[in-house]
Amino acid sequence: MYLKKWLMSWQLLPEDLIILVPILVLGLLAWLLAIVLRLALVRSHLKRRISVVRYLHRLGAGVLWFLFLILLDSYYPTTAEDHRWIVLAQTLIGIVLLVRVVSLFVPVRNLARLIIFTVVPLMILNTLGVLDQAIGALAQYQLALGNIQLSLYDVLRVAYFGVLLFWFGRVSNRLGKQKIREQKNLDNVTKEVVAKLFEVAVFILIFLVLLNILGINLTTLAVIGGAVGVGIGFGLQSIASNFISGLIILLDRSLTIGDYIELDDGRSGLIRELNLRAVTLETFDGKDIVVPNDVFFTESFTNWTHKNERQRYAIDFSVAYSTDLDRLFPLVKTMLANHPMVLSGEAYAFEEQPDIEIAGFGDNGIDLHIEFWMEAIDDGKYRVGGDLLYDLWKLMKQEGFEFPFPQREVRMLKS
Repeated sequence: MYLKKWLMSWQLLPEDLIILVPILVLGLLAWLLAIVLRLALVRSHLKRRISVVRYLHRLGAGVLWFLFLILLDSYYPTTAEDHRWIVLAQTLIGIVLLVRVVSLFVPVRNLARLIIFTVVPLMILNTLGVLDQAIGALAQYQLALGNIQLSLYDVLRVAYFGVLLFWFGRVSNRLGKQKIREQKNLDNVTKEVVAKLFEVAVFILIFLVLLNILGINLTTLAVIGGAVGVGIGFGLQSIASNFISGLIILLDRSLTIGDYIELDDGRSGLIRELNLRAVTLETFDGKDIVVPNDVFFTESFTNWTHKNERQRYAIDFSVAYSTDLDRLFPLVKTMLANHPMVLSGEAYAFEEQPDIEIAGFGDNGIDLHIEFWMEAIDDGKYRVGGDLLYDLWKLMKQEGFEFPFPQREVRMLKS
């Protein structure tokens, strides 16, 4: 019915179609100007010019044509019929631009379809002049919840913008954190702090915008804040504790990405991810250990690599009492120094040089203690201890040294 009235309102005369000439001329001019701009950008040294040229190829002519029609409607003396033709042309151009923009910037196919199949009908209804009537018809279906009046229009509006805003929040959050972590003038901890604060700010902003769309006065957030406070006091203590602990960990820099952590219960791993709820440790056997943030405040832990990557390790073994230690010690030190992962040489301090010493005298042999330093954790691809044990066994075998074994002397006493 509305479409029929809209079509009948067009009392077209031949002179009314004259406005199509400048509309088409402006379209041709926009197309030519977009080509000129693309060629100029191709010949320039502008950074990321390939993406700019791609956008101009898809959107340039349509955007320029749309802007030219705005200028035509504003500064060219037009009649009511001319204005309708211009609005109709702008609507068609806008639909084409919308489809192209969505295809360029919205990779999620279902979300792209949602935007297109909702915005395009709204644009058509607005062009027909019946958008206000359609909104009014939806607003008539209301549901009363106490003092709150909800209409079908309100529900559809909040659901639609909620989907768009949360998608936009996820994308902007991912891109924002990616850009923050690419900053070379910030250390890892500062990057994580800024990234997490940015994430919190994005979702708080989305929440406030949704409240504004729903028509809820922001002063009522005081009541909501009180309810949240009661919830935290009774049932959300653990969540609040982990959240606050996560902020403190990020700010005081006691933990950073890549640190090797050993917990009180013996579990250990490299910190792969720090977030506001938990710390993820990656073990050398491919497993992830998710540790709540408050654990690092209620229990002790060992950070092996926070301040210094260099670690000292030891190997204990025994030799027979008949061993010539003056000949064994230099051979063992040379074996240690020849390993590529063991720190040795004049560039390192005396206490960081590989060493061997007597640890004690056992029942079956002399207890020896080997010490060596390396700039990594002795595990995974940097596992050195196993290599040194194998090299030590080969050395003992080649040089004729013996590992002791339990010996007992039994005396038979005659009564």
